[in-house]
Amino acid sequence: MPRTHHLLTTTVLSMCLLAPLAPMATAQSTGPAETKQANAPDQKPAFEGQTRAVQPEKMPSLQKMVVADDLPHLWSMEILPDGRMLVAAKEGAMHIVADGKAGPALEGVPDVASSGQGGLLDIALAPDFDTSKMIYFSFSEPRDGGNGTSVASAKLMESDGNAVLEDTKVIFRQMPTYDGDKHFGSRLAFGPNNELYVTVGERSDKEPRVQAQDLSSGLGKVFRIDKDGKAFEGNPFASQQNALPEIWSYGHRNVQSSTIDGQGRLWTVEHGPKGGDELNLPKAGLNYGWPVITYGIEYSGGAVGDGMTTKDGMEQPVYYWDPVIGPSGMAYYDSDAIPEWKGSLIIGGLVSQGLVVLKVENDKVVSEGRLPLEARIRDVKIGSDGAVYAVTEERGGGKSQILKLAPGA
Repeated sequence: MPRTHHLLTTTVLSMCLLAPLAPMATAQSTGPAETKQANAPDQKPAFEGQTRAVQPEKMPSLQKMVVADDLPHLWSMEILPDGRMLVAAKEGAMHIVADGKAGPALEGVPDVASSGQGGLLDIALAPDFDTSKMIYFSFSEPRDGGNGTSVASAKLMESDGNAVLEDTKVIFRQMPTYDGDKHFGSRLAFGPNNELYVTVGERSDKEPRVQAQDLSSGLGKVFRIDKDGKAFEGNPFASQQNALPEIWSYGHRNVQSSTIDGQGRLWTVEHGPKGGDELNLPKAGLNYGWPVITYGIEYSGGAVGDGMTTKDGMEQPVYYWDPVIGPSGMAYYDSDAIPEWKGSLIIGGLVSQGLVVLKVENDKVVSEGRLPLEARIRDVKIGSDGAVYAVTEERGGGKSQILKLAPGA
């Protein structure tokens, strides 16, 4: 049975004018969205549907609008209750975006180490933001002897058209400090009980990355903390000697996508090596394998470690990609506005240059759709209207845009 053709009508919103661009059509087929040669063709999935799932029977017809343009190089975005956007620029500034443009940089942001993959990273509004005005953000913090991913809290205060961060304090630091410029992570996601999940990387280099398996190290972990930065009650290693009490799960490589699903559970997508980006549903105390097991290969072309993809006591990803999508940003779609996507995970693709839409049933991926946007996607959020908002970036820096994807009139 042929797949339904998908039409993406592209329009640009600028200076209150709506100027149509050429329509772009994407045909659906019965096969998987990914058809390129795998980097590790001899590796086989551990179970059916773990990679290269079929495309969905129907992709929605959406309109694309640029709702903010000429922005600094952004890494993340949160949508404020009134529809404005709070954004983090990689170089270390935070702005409020209104009427399509970024306002002045907010005072109260700490210094960041912005070289390489470092910078001002994710932003999360506190669950009680309407009354508390509290925000949380992660950043690569310059430290004696190097740097590391840290989490800070602050109060976003506005008066007379001016916004500032007040009472900024660092509440959590990934340790140990390391002198490098790669694999900081990081995403923040609040669960249903006000628990804050913090994802980080393992700093990439072969010497530190093995610490992803070390419970006394904060490299390559997902943490679960409270709003003061302390280990959340009931964490799996809280009473284990020589283990960090903030750890939720371990054996991760570089997690730059996370979201909470309709059941209040954390999902993550992490960057793999050359091949091996993976979707996980991290559970308390479990080991997700890096760098002992992984799909994909080293960037140099050799095997990662012993080249294993499975090992007892280490979890398999729910899904993986080879070649990679370059995941960054992620949202769980729970609106009726785009019914084809309800219950799906929507992931930003830096390499795939668009959105990757995974339909999940019984914690298994049943279809993978691709929505090409011809831009590197750094973050994804869902608006109160059910529209999907995507942050673009240019390779090597440059300017960012915020795109809105919604059904046409």
